[in-house]
Amino acid sequence: MIVLETERLRLEEGSLNDQVFIFNLLNSPNWIEFIGDRGIKSLTDAENYINNTLIKSYKEVGFGLYKVILKQDNSPIGLCGFLPRDFLDHPDIGYATLPKHEGKGYTSEATKAMLEYGRSTLGFKTILAITSSKNSASQRLLQKIGLNRKYNEKYTQESDDLLFSISYL
Repeated sequence: MIVLETERLRLEEGSLNDQVFIFNLLNSPNWIEFIGDRGIKSLTDAENYINNTLIKSYKEVGFGLYKVILKQDNSPIGLCGFLPRDFLDHPDIGYATLPKHEGKGYTSEATKAMLEYGRSTLGFKTILAITSSKNSASQRLLQKIGLNRKYNEKYTQESDDLLFSISYL
């Protein structure tokens, strides 16, 4: 199911046909370093991730991480969407892009469109983002799309991650 489109991208729900793409993305160097190793060591693991993370979220909360696809050749290049987190009061925007597609503005394009989708379609009044204090590219992206760094003492004491936020009236 297509969720939204931009000039160059289409964002749609992930499916069980995406095992190879998910395997490659979740084992990419930036995913491992900045998001964490999810133990995806086989296509079966990738299928389980799709079922237990992507599809489960769509069904249970009505949103999740969506597959980012290049319109020009129909190839999946990343994930972008919202994550409900037990320890946060608002949805968390998340994103990741395959290494060969980084630095081309795709992630910025996808996250800007996703923020608007969250505000206008899902009715989110506040959207948060979490990123590693070591991930300066992600910090720059979040600021570029309008999020501001927040300080939450309890949250930052438990990790080196930074919390960003944007609110809509």
